Amino acid sequence: MHKQKKDEESRTVRARADAPERGKTMAKLTKPARDRISATKFAFPKQRKEPLENAAHVRNAVARFNQVKNVTEAERRAAWKRIQSAAQRYGVELQESS
Repeated sequence: MHKQKKDEESRTVRARADAPERGKTMAKLTKPARDRISATKFAFPKQRKEPLENAAHVRNAVARFNQVKNVTEAERRAAWKRIQSAAQRYGVELQESS
């Protein structure tokens, strides 16, 4: 494994905890509700993993990003771009930590 890949794997990005919805719990997404969400509103649309329909879901997608299995590196890069876009749309600040 080359150095750049190691650096990418060791880097952690977190959504800021002081976001406007702090303290609120995220409602459980039921299967029928999840099925109604467009595939384009998921970080991983092919697998329909990590919905990005509001700020709480974006923060959750960031927290679980490295836990998603059975996706290619290309899918992971594309998902990260979708997460960044959704974070900007919903006002979720992303901060990098080492």
